[in-house]
Amino acid sequence: MESDGSVGLAQSAALKLSEMGERTKQLGTAIQDPNRQRRIILVIVCIALLLDNMLYMVIVPIIPDYLAQLSRQQASQAPVVIHINSSVNRTTKVKINQENLDVQIGVLFASKAILQLLVNPLSGTFIDRVGYDIPLLIGLMVMFVSTTIFAFAENYATLFMARSLQGLGSAFADTSGIAMIADKYTEEAERSRALGIALAFISFGSLVAPPFGGVLYEFAGKRVPFIVLAVVCLVDGFLLLTVIKPFSNRTRENMPVGTPIYRLMIDPYIAVVAGALTVCNIPLAFLEPTISNWMETTMHATQWEMGLTWLPSFFPHVLGVYITVKLAAKYPNLQWFYGALGMVMIGASSCTVPACTNFGQLMIPLCGICFGIALVDTALLPTLAFLVDVRHVSVYGSVYAIADISYSVAYAMGPIVAGQIVHNLGFVQLNLGMGLVNMLYAPALLLLRNVCQMKPSYSERDMLLEEGSTGLYDTIKMEERKLKRKGLCTTTAGNALPVDENGFEAFGGCSRAYSEEDSSGPEYA
Repeated sequence: MESDGSVGLAQSAALKLSEMGERTKQLGTAIQDPNRQRRIILVIVCIALLLDNMLYMVIVPIIPDYLAQLSRQQASQAPVVIHINSSVNRTTKVKINQENLDVQIGVLFASKAILQLLVNPLSGTFIDRVGYDIPLLIGLMVMFVSTTIFAFAENYATLFMARSLQGLGSAFADTSGIAMIADKYTEEAERSRALGIALAFISFGSLVAPPFGGVLYEFAGKRVPFIVLAVVCLVDGFLLLTVIKPFSNRTRENMPVGTPIYRLMIDPYIAVVAGALTVCNIPLAFLEPTISNWMETTMHATQWEMGLTWLPSFFPHVLGVYITVKLAAKYPNLQWFYGALGMVMIGASSCTVPACTNFGQLMIPLCGICFGIALVDTALLPTLAFLVDVRHVSVYGSVYAIADISYSVAYAMGPIVAGQIVHNLGFVQLNLGMGLVNMLYAPALLLLRNVCQMKPSYSERDMLLEEGSTGLYDTIKMEERKLKRKGLCTTTAGNALPVDENGFEAFGGCSRAYSEEDSSGPEYA
């Protein structure tokens, strides 16, 4: 009886193992389906972008209070020396300490964007050489390490190192993630929709992180929000290893060589887009470190009002992404107009911020700023990929490194420059200047109005054909190209055409093929 029971138990275990094997096989087959795989890739990239922006903004309610506590501890441990004018000295010392603390907070906030700005030219070239999956994995690993360091850091130097490491991880994760989306979604309507979803996750991460970090910091301590984000980062990296298998993928050996980043930077169309991305993000980058103090001094805002300043702006941002994706699918030739309209809205909203006298009024221009940024980003990020397709080689690492540089310029200047402008000129002048810059830059997007009429360049198709033939048509085209370069393609319409052993005209249609392909060359190159 015992032997029969053990045999039955073994059979049931074997049956369950076989069922698990079948399910694993079905899951692997489903993952290998191209449509499902790119959806999973989109999810992985969106989680990475969400994490990066949450890590960027989660320290906003945590670090100032934590650094103030560290400063008070150091002051209490310092020896007390009594002077004659002790009250005056104490007041001066408190003022100096507060100014030093503000400088430390500003430098800490900006260090991430500064290092990201420095690393992006190198990361873009690296992504073009090795593909998109390995740099994304590197970025997630660095972000995991930086988040863990943040959780257990107990002094300013360690916090500064963790913040700088986050910039290094972002330079790889953000650029490779956006470039991977552009590479997987080649049709313009699908690409705009996928990049719009990614932008929605970026917005959600930036706006929900301060309340998330503030609540957990208040009730669970400094370590908990960073540990939660580190765990999510680890899960995303494991999902990337499972689905994409970056170290077993050999397709990168056949990747075309991307255009060098310095050549992309001097392309006038790409330069205009990069400038627009920088200018439109300046109001958000400059207001984030300055608006809380202004709200406290002018409208006596409470702590919860200052903490929830940007949260309502998430909804108009998502609405702007949705509207732009729908309009781009229906009127793709007006992408430049959507971007210009967004910059005008950003400029008008920035100018009206100082006129607000309460929390409810302030929500209107802030929502207008985020709505305008959604229009600009959603319209111009797919335009960068299209410009690379029609004017350069369809490898997207370097061009989205340029886009990341554009964002980093704004967010590197914000924590350092904005406070100085407010101190020397005033909050009103800061907003009027940002609004004026956006309105004056909007007409520059007129340069992009004929971009949709461009066609792929002759040089790109020539290079792709030279990588190897994929069929009889490509083989014939390659032979015609080689003969044409040697001057052998001189057959006229009146001469007889030689025929090869397979019955094809050996050189027939060479002049016609040349005229057809050259007529679709770069019209605006």
